[in-house]
Amino acid sequence: MGFGPRRAFTLIELLVVIAIIALLIGILLPSLGKARNSARNVQSQSNMRSLGQSAGNYAADNADRIYAYTWRSGEEYQVEGQAESRVPANNLEASQLQNMDILRRLTGRIEGDGEFGPGTGRILGFKTRIPARRFTHCVLFDYLTSAQPEPIAASPLDRNLIRWQSDPLDLSTVPYRDGIPSNGLYDEDNNWVKPNTWQRWPYASTYQTVPAAWANDRMPTWYPVPQTPHRFGGDWDVPMGHRRMTEVAFPSSKVHLFEEFDRFSASEGIPWMYPEAKCNLLFFDGSVRGESSSDCNPGWNAANPELLWTQPYIPLDTFPLHYKRDRDAQLFQYWRWTREGLAGIDYGGGEINVPQQVRDDPGYPGP
Repeated sequence: MGFGPRRAFTLIELLVVIAIIALLIGILLPSLGKARNSARNVQSQSNMRSLGQSAGNYAADNADRIYAYTWRSGEEYQVEGQAESRVPANNLEASQLQNMDILRRLTGRIEGDGEFGPGTGRILGFKTRIPARRFTHCVLFDYLTSAQPEPIAASPLDRNLIRWQSDPLDLSTVPYRDGIPSNGLYDEDNNWVKPNTWQRWPYASTYQTVPAAWANDRMPTWYPVPQTPHRFGGDWDVPMGHRRMTEVAFPSSKVHLFEEFDRFSASEGIPWMYPEAKCNLLFFDGSVRGESSSDCNPGWNAANPELLWTQPYIPLDTFPLHYKRDRDAQLFQYWRWTREGLAGIDYGGGEINVPQQVRDDPGYPGP
C-alpha cells in the first residue's frame, strides 16, 4: 500500500502553533516559579525544624539550657590560634571570643591572606557586634553538620547568604564592603564597615535568635534603640547565655528563631516588622509555622515598659530596601522583643503585665 505526499505546515499554521506554545509557556512559567518558591519555603521550614531538634538535644545534654554563647567575663580562655590565653573584660567580649574560637576551629581560618590583601583570610575579632543574633547556631556545631558555613543556616530563598557561603573568601558582595552609603537609605553605623565584620557574613544565619533566648527578660538586659533595629542597647557586661527551657512559660506561643524577611510572599523580601510579612518562625515547642506579623503581639522595650514601642525599619546594605519604600512608618518589633521575654506570649493569647498606659495608647492593637 502506498502513501500519498506529505503535507507541509503553511506559514500561518506554523505561526499559530508558535503562538499557542508561547501562550502556554506564559501561563505555565508563573505557576512553575510559584511551585519552585513553595518548595524552597518548605526547605527553609525544614531547616528551622532541624535547628529546633538540635536545640532540644543541646538542652538535654546541658542541664536544660537554651543554646547560647556561654563564656563569661573575668574567666580565662584559650582561643584557637592564639599563643596567650585571654580574659574578656565583659560578657559581650566573652561571646565574641567564643564565636571566634568556634569559627577558627571549624574552618581552620587562623592565618593566611584573602582576596582583599594581607590578613583578610583570617577570622578576626568581632568588636562592637553581638554574635548571639545571627551566629548563635555556631554553638550547635556538635549537633549539626560540623561544616562552616553551616548549610541549614541558610534559607534557600536567601540569595545573599547562599552567595556568601559559596565562597567565604570572596567578600565583594557583603554589606558595606565599599563603605557606608551616604544616601540615607541604609543603616549608617560605621561599625559595619570593619573587616572583622565582613569576614563573618558567610558564617551567619538566615534565622535570627530572639534576645530572650540569651538575655534577661527585664533590666538589666539588652533592649531596642530608636536609631536602627540592627543595634541593641545595654551594658556590655549584662548576663548572657544563662537561660533554660523551663523558663519558657508558653512554648507553643513564644518564638525562638525567626526569618528576618518574608521572601515567599514577595521576592524582594518583606522585613519582619511590617504587619503584612508572613515569616517562618520556630517556636520553643519545636514547631515551625509561617505566621503573619499582624497576628503577633506588638512587643515592648524592657528599658521603657510603660511605652508602646515602635520605630522605623532601616535596611542594611545589600539587604532589601524599605518595603514599599516606606521609610517613615512606625512599626512594632513583635516577637523579637516579646513583652516579659521568655515569660511572655507572641501568638495565641494577649500580652501579660501590660500597663494601663500602654493599653490606652490609640496605637495598641490588643484588647
